[in-house]
Amino acid sequence: MPQTLSFDFILTPNGVRENARLLVDDSGFITAIEDAGDEHRSGYFALPGMPNAHSHCFQRAMAGFGERNLGTDSFWDWREHMYRLANRVTPEAMYIIARQAYSEMLAAGFTSVGEFHYLHHLPDGTPSKDMAEAVKRAASDVGIRLVMLPVLYMRGGFDTPLQDSQKRFGHADLDSYMRMVDDLGDIPRGLAPHSLRAVPVDLLPELVQAGRDLLGDGFPMHIHISEQQREVEECMTSCGASPIDSLADTVELDAHWNLVHATHVTQSELGRITSAGARVVICPLTEAYLGDGIFPASDFVFRGGELAIGSDSNVRIDAVEELRMLEYSQRLQQQLRGCLATQDGLGGHLWSSTAEAGARSLAMNAGKLEVGAMADIVVLNAHAPPLQGPRGQRALDALVTAGSRENIADVYVGGRQRIKAGQQEGQELLGRQFAKVVGGLLND
Repeated sequence: MPQTLSFDFILTPNGVRENARLLVDDSGFITAIEDAGDEHRSGYFALPGMPNAHSHCFQRAMAGFGERNLGTDSFWDWREHMYRLANRVTPEAMYIIARQAYSEMLAAGFTSVGEFHYLHHLPDGTPSKDMAEAVKRAASDVGIRLVMLPVLYMRGGFDTPLQDSQKRFGHADLDSYMRMVDDLGDIPRGLAPHSLRAVPVDLLPELVQAGRDLLGDGFPMHIHISEQQREVEECMTSCGASPIDSLADTVELDAHWNLVHATHVTQSELGRITSAGARVVICPLTEAYLGDGIFPASDFVFRGGELAIGSDSNVRIDAVEELRMLEYSQRLQQQLRGCLATQDGLGGHLWSSTAEAGARSLAMNAGKLEVGAMADIVVLNAHAPPLQGPRGQRALDALVTAGSRENIADVYVGGRQRIKAGQQEGQELLGRQFAKVVGGLLND
């Protein structure tokens, strides 16, 4: 039935509104925002739920593994640890890991997720829908909004075939990949060529057209690109241009495209991305975890670029900390403060802009609290530091500079409460099942 949710503060696209209520219809959409008067409050400060624009949920099981320093440890060494995990995950394990990751996402402020899914086949390589079905069932059971981004993975490197450790991910041709996308059913979907390492760049126009034929014109495209310097160098050798330039020279790089990481980007490439209206999906905690480097976010935003955020490897899931790492990495690189702030402050603008861009990256009517949008809501707790004292915009500045997911009290998806007082019902049991699965996968 329709409901009313009242708050001391609401972060709207037009800024912070005080003493207001949201009217939500039976379908979970906001129908009105009104003055609340003296009525009972549903919570302190309502923010739009943050879309998670890039996730590999199975990697939630990797936290704590692969951290020994063997002298030259890099992203490429970490990848071998990841393959070890990937090739052991069964559909049953995938369900439990995904359920844990998605439950944590909700509690951490993410109300929707774009799942960059490439564990397509069973551990023995047999094609199967079971892995994708496990992800879909986990999202449904937890209550997070899911967009599937099935990954096209065709080769092991620019000039190398798939390795044995990558064959669970692979498709021999575009037709078999598109059949898999079609078999996902009516769940919201996009397309995700893994990278130019894994998909020949000259195949991308055909992939885009196949996507239009199956999904229509509004589907999102996501691709890993220019994450590592070695990747850029190998692309220069193989294609004669950088990954971003190769992509932009081959396809119409428009607002459907979402470039994940783009860490090693040049100033001219920044110009090409922004002028085309493409988006960058940045994953600050994972990019630090993997040693990728620092994307020039403030330069990109200054040019008018749109930034969405993702939790990627999911070793730490926290929307607030993603934003803090995003801002603080720019401060460390430039030796300045307030790199992504406006005259009104840092927190409100940073949360709003990344939430709206994240929703657009997943082709969703979410990421903002306004009439007609989905009632995906994150509610802050006024009674825990650092939110005791600061109010309005300053409370959001305090959240991003000093807070964490511990400051999130309640979470609603489509007007339905999924997190209450920081917890999801049954969380303790989920955690025990997750611990048992992880111990069986990697503790040997």
